[in-house]
Amino acid sequence: MPIAVFGSINIDLTAYGTRLPRPGETLHGSRYALGLGGKGCNQAVAAARLGIETTLVGRIGRDEFGAKALGELRTLGVPTSGIYEDPESDTGIAVIGVDAEAQNCITVIGGANMAIDGSDVHRAAATFAVADILLLQMEIPLQAALMAADHTRQTGGRVILDPAPAPSEGYAPGVLARIDVITPNETETELLTGLKPTNPEEAAEAACKLRAQGVAAAVVKLGAAGVYFQDAESGGFIAPFKVDSIDSVAAGDCFNGGLATALAEGKPLGDAVRFAAACGALSTTKRGASASAPTREEVDRLLARG
Repeated sequence: MPIAVFGSINIDLTAYGTRLPRPGETLHGSRYALGLGGKGCNQAVAAARLGIETTLVGRIGRDEFGAKALGELRTLGVPTSGIYEDPESDTGIAVIGVDAEAQNCITVIGGANMAIDGSDVHRAAATFAVADILLLQMEIPLQAALMAADHTRQTGGRVILDPAPAPSEGYAPGVLARIDVITPNETETELLTGLKPTNPEEAAEAACKLRAQGVAAAVVKLGAAGVYFQDAESGGFIAPFKVDSIDSVAAGDCFNGGLATALAEGKPLGDAVRFAAACGALSTTKRGASASAPTREEVDRLLARG
């Protein structure tokens, strides 16, 4: 099985307005949307829409939001057999604000996602063991994520970690040695390395610091300024694709879904990062989280355009 995703499943309430409110301020918005989200969910949908076999492992509550999540996942072509319905937890939600420049701020209430533990890993052990690529994020407990990583790597698979939300104190020694590829944005990079990169040179320095913590490859996302990648054999900068952005909520998740897809298909890291960058860019041209994931045809057209 090419890709397994172990991560969060949320229902997102997204409010759109001219700008994001300041503390204590109330603003009129223009519209809202209620839809499928959560970084695990978004990444699974992103990979599945690119046409690659993808399995999502996670938890929801036995509630209305959980039923909505299952229904939307099935509609989007993601199998739901790896999702556990927790009778004691609520389905996770995220409250998202998006401004006129497509910038966003997000409050996540983890619910069932934060109840994930070793029992979820044991239930899905066979899935992790046959995955070529395992995608992880930090909207579930770290120890469960690392257990899944160990299962995948023991049978020759690779693990990609999106360290969002990144721990303010960084990771304990040895954690990143259990990961193959890490994909932080600028803010997460600063939390993990003490450096907030704004250009390729600074991103290269940060990538070196990440690899010194044990991870084999670092992919530092600079938002609209592009992305830098580095492993033991190669390194380089991918310039941003020019698109008309309206909503960046799931750009990082679609990037990671694209990266996992390209690596599972055997592309070298540099080519995989370029493919992923196209996926992330295209997701900003649509509204919503999981719903913004591009198709393979859309990605191929953008890559051909250059």
